[in-house]
Amino acid sequence: MTMESGRKTAIMNRGRRPPRLKSRTKRIWHVVNDPQPLVSIIIPAMNERRTIAGVMREAAGVHPRSEIIVVANGSTDGTAEIAGKHGARLLFYPDPLGHDVGRRIGAEAAKGKVLLFIDADMLIAARHLKPFVDAVLSGTDVALNDYSGPVKRKDAHPVVLAKHTLNALVSRPDLKGASMTAVPHAISRRAVEIIGFPALEIPPLAQAMAVTLGLGIKLVHPVPVGRLNASRPKIKGNDSLTSLVTGDHLEAVSWLVDKLGPRAGYGDMGRQRGRLR
Repeated sequence: MTMESGRKTAIMNRGRRPPRLKSRTKRIWHVVNDPQPLVSIIIPAMNERRTIAGVMREAAGVHPRSEIIVVANGSTDGTAEIAGKHGARLLFYPDPLGHDVGRRIGAEAAKGKVLLFIDADMLIAARHLKPFVDAVLSGTDVALNDYSGPVKRKDAHPVVLAKHTLNALVSRPDLKGASMTAVPHAISRRAVEIIGFPALEIPPLAQAMAVTLGLGIKLVHPVPVGRLNASRPKIKGNDSLTSLVTGDHLEAVSWLVDKLGPRAGYGDMGRQRGRLR
């Protein structure tokens, strides 16, 4: 290239903008919580940094007028920070609240007419969450996961037996092993007002109250949470939650006895017990 041609090239390039470099900064998606939500999605979370963002993303697709409430408790892995970064209504507690207590706290903070409960460690697609919301919007008070647990084994798990037994006891054997213990499930604002917030800490009690007090409760959609649920720590060879959940079912039975009598509403077939000595 001659000096003259080089000068012409420099003049032609003068004033041109340098080419833009593509930004490597990743845009952070952000949920938009409706100020007057129709649906409140409640997600208790403890040390679920690997899944919380994905769970929130699916929850955001359930209904256009929704809010996502994350009850972050006892987390030390950044779960709360991730949830907050993505726009959740964050309720933060530095210490663990205990099993199912986060449901009550989230429900007390919820503004929606429909309350959908999911877990932070289960990634469930929005299309499998919508049926529960739709059922409540259509008039159902308690929309349950149509999941009964493993029932074809020779020895059924104590929790599975407890769920089936409680449903039979409240004269709803059609519910099989479906339970408010399992997610996802949704309830109406009316249901909360009738059974009360404290009952949400003890899901079997909430379910027994819902049936006994005349609320509409039905199976809605199957979600195989047994395959999705993370394995739980065991203590001395036993599932650490088994005694807790079976105890919750006993609390439900105790409430039924207090409410309906010593036989929980079942007749005694005319037995003359007073004649016994």
